[in-house]
Amino acid sequence: MKILLVEDDKTIASGLEYSLQQEGYWTVLCHDAASARKVLAEDIDHFTLCLFDLQLPDGTGYELCKMVKERRDIPVIFLTVIDDEVNVVMGLDMGADDYITKPFRVRELLSRIKSVLRRYQKLSHAGAVIDIDNVRIHTLEGKVYKNGAEISLTALEYRLLLIFGNHVGQVLTRNQLLEQIWDVAGDFVNDNTLTVYIKRLREKLEDNPEQPALIKTVRGLGYKVGD
Repeated sequence: MKILLVEDDKTIASGLEYSLQQEGYWTVLCHDAASARKVLAEDIDHFTLCLFDLQLPDGTGYELCKMVKERRDIPVIFLTVIDDEVNVVMGLDMGADDYITKPFRVRELLSRIKSVLRRYQKLSHAGAVIDIDNVRIHTLEGKVYKNGAEISLTALEYRLLLIFGNHVGQVLTRNQLLEQIWDVAGDFVNDNTLTVYIKRLREKLEDNPEQPALIKTVRGLGYKVGD
């Protein structure tokens, strides 16, 4: 497994690179956004995961994440000193799969890397096409269509819909959804955040969001998609 590490602090970068290599990962290290963009443009197909420092001397991890997600559906983890909820949710909307705040223990980062890779492995074994009424999910392309027209979803919206798609006919509690959406950094994807994302999905996918027929609320239990 090959990891692209982009970190401008050379001391931190050197320590992380050594630790990743000790775990058996191949690594490519960049210290700025320009060199990272060049590596991604030339070699993105050979990476398994990306670790991006959020604040770089010539750009941001957000920009690199967007570049990656437009080309391939591989996991991205942000490394940052910023820990407020606004930036976390922004990172999720840009497509980040996890978010770890400095200072952190290397073992914690390694655990999160393994967790994200397991989640991707599970998704890759799901059906290539999932139909829910008039909504179709193309899992290999990461695209969603309603009545044949493509619907633009953020990374977290798509992840939430895919969970529903893999559990058609089942009632999922809010806790089950939270665990599957964000199985590491649950402090930031909390109950209120889940409500916001359910509302967003309904606004994009329901014929009448005020009377949802696709993502149904099961009072006192949770949510259900399909019969």
